[in-house]
Amino acid sequence: MEMRLAFFAVLVGLGSGSQAVWTFANLHPSGPLTESQAGAASGSQQGGFVRTSGNKRARLWNGTAGSWVDLNPSGSTASEINGMSGSQQVGSASVLGVQHASLWAGTAVSWVDLHPAGFSTSWAYATNGSQQAGSALLGSRYRAGMWSGTAASWVDLDPAGSTESQATGINGLQQVGYAKVGDVYRASLWSGTSSSWVNLHPMGSTESVAYDLSGSQQVGYAKVGGLRHASLWSGTPESWVDLNPAGSSQSTVYAMNGMMQAGNSYISGKTRAGVWSGTAASWVDLHALLPEGFTYSFGYGISTDGVMTYVCGYGYNSVSQRPEALL
Repeated sequence: MEMRLAFFAVLVGLGSGSQAVWTFANLHPSGPLTESQAGAASGSQQGGFVRTSGNKRARLWNGTAGSWVDLNPSGSTASEINGMSGSQQVGSASVLGVQHASLWAGTAVSWVDLHPAGFSTSWAYATNGSQQAGSALLGSRYRAGMWSGTAASWVDLDPAGSTESQATGINGLQQVGYAKVGDVYRASLWSGTSSSWVNLHPMGSTESVAYDLSGSQQVGYAKVGGLRHASLWSGTPESWVDLNPAGSSQSTVYAMNGMMQAGNSYISGKTRAGVWSGTAASWVDLHALLPEGFTYSFGYGISTDGVMTYVCGYGYNSVSQRPEALL
C-alpha cells in the first residue's frame, strides 16, 4: 500500500484559490545534502526532513532555506516530520534501529517517544495540537491509532473486520485514514474509538484512502477505472466529490485547510503540485511556477497564518539531480 511521502517545496499564495497570487521559494538548505522534503505545514512553518550521509534528519523551517531547526533527537540515527499543528510536530525517529512514533515541540530536546508497548514499530502522521494520529505494527498488521501526548495514551482505532488500518489525519475530535475490509482499502473516518468507524468508500471505486480533514470535510483519493482521482467527502460515502481536473489521468489530495485542498495531478506525463477549492474545475497548477529544471512536484501540506496560504511539498530538480523542499 503506497502511503504519503513528505515533499520538498512550499508554495505561498496571497488570497484564495484561483484568485491567489502564488510565488515560490526553495527551502533546500546549503551543505552536503542529497535530499530535502517538507511534508507538513502549520501557520508560517514547515516540517519534513533532510537527508545527509544516507540518513533522514527531521527539520523545521520558517519559510526560508536558512531558517531550519534540526529536530533529530539525541541517540536517533534517523527521523522525519509528517504532521504539524500549533506548537506540535509529529513523525518518527529511529530508536536502536526501530521506527518509533514521535512528538516534538519545536526543539530536538522536546522529543517525546510515543511508541506503544507491545508493538514492533510505530509512526505518527498528524496532530491537532493536543492529540496525535498514526499507526503501529503488531505482528504483520498495521493498526490505526491515536495518542494524547504519551506512549501510554495509545487508543487502538482498528475497526472490527479490518485486516489493516492507518490513521493519517486528525482534526478536532475526528480522525481519518483507511481500513482494509473485505480485501479493499476503504477511506475511513473515526471519532476517537474503533467502534465509531465510518466507511467513506464511494460506490464504484476499487480503492480509497482519506489523508486529511477540516471541519466537516475529508480529502484523499478514490480509484475510478483503476486510476486515482482526488476526492472530497462530507462525512458519508454518498457525499463523495470527484476533484480530478480536466486533462489529468490521476490525482490525489493530501491535505486541506478550510475550503482549500492541496495535492497533485498527473498531466501531460508529469506529476504537478496544485490546489483546489472544492471542485475539479478550481484546480490551480502550482508546478507552473517552478523553474524549467524541475521535472515533477508534489503538494503535501497546506496552512495559513491569517494572511498568506502556504502549500508545501517537493520537486525534483534535474539540474542539481535531487529532490528539493520548496516554499
